[in-house]
Amino acid sequence: MSTTTITVEGMSCGGCANSVRAELTGIPGVVEVDVDVSNGTVTIASDAPVDSAAIRAAVEEAGYTLAG
Repeated sequence: MSTTTITVEGMSCGGCANSVRAELTGIPGVVEVDVDVSNGTVTIASDAPVDSAAIRAAVEEAGYTLAG
């Protein structure tokens, strides 16, 4: 099991969290996505390390950007 934590800019509500969660859950190998809207963090649990480009693409598809 691998865990990755990212910071997503622009999330402000439960709907935002649901959009990000839906896109990230679609990445092969991702088994759980925990979104904390109040501080903008997203923790991704997966069977194996997830490619950072796939994470970035999923977040952007949801309409948000990765911090940093």
